[in-house]
Amino acid sequence: MEWIVALLLNVLYAGLILAAAIWLGGVLQRYIASYAKKHEKIDDMLFSFLGSLARYALLAFAVIFVLARFGIQTASLVAVIGAAGLAIGLALQGTLANLAAGVMLVVFRPFKIGDFVEIGGFSGTVVDVSLFTTELATTDNVQIILPNGEVFGTAIKNYSFHDTRRVDLVLGVSYSTDLKKAETILKGLVEEDDRINDLPAPFVKVTNLGDSSVDFTIRVWTDAAEYWNVKFDLTRKAKDAFDEAGIDIPFPTRTIVQVND
Repeated sequence: MEWIVALLLNVLYAGLILAAAIWLGGVLQRYIASYAKKHEKIDDMLFSFLGSLARYALLAFAVIFVLARFGIQTASLVAVIGAAGLAIGLALQGTLANLAAGVMLVVFRPFKIGDFVEIGGFSGTVVDVSLFTTELATTDNVQIILPNGEVFGTAIKNYSFHDTRRVDLVLGVSYSTDLKKAETILKGLVEEDDRINDLPAPFVKVTNLGDSSVDFTIRVWTDAAEYWNVKFDLTRKAKDAFDEAGIDIPFPTRTIVQVND
């Protein structure tokens, strides 16, 4: 009877220990992650990763403590763990690879939380980097979960890494257009936009003689945060300015010659 009571007490204590560890692990993870948000110069991704690591470490210690509570000598488990480690390692190759890749992502930091990236054909804002996965949120707010092994093993395009980006536009005008006049209009649109940087100098030149149009290429530099606004606004303003000046933007045409026998 005493043995049953002792067993039940141990089970109760074990449950309380595990519950407390799970709760404290969550609190510790959130605390570590929130610490970075209080300091702008601290990388959010690093502390989010450390928070996950601290949570799992606390759970591991809780499991060891529970085993000791039941009278199991943890030192004697070393040999068993070592023997099982190889089998577990082989069975969990992918998981361990994701864990190692997560560590490498934190060390080399090809991106940070809040960056807009393209990874493995998926584009989105980095929301979180955990021990095993990287979470993205697309522009239409769809969640994408990528294994860290795939993230670290593929090309990463980080659109937020540099403070400035180049906007490229190609605009076609008809062959009858006064090219000097069209170029002057485009340069005027670029000069009057305060969001466009003076250096590197804007580029507005004729770059191609197409099948039905003479193509102007516009290349300007702006702050990364203003990239899409500048691209869309400049496209609309160019169309309005061409319409006002009577400059045609031609449609593709095809000439068909009919031969009568």
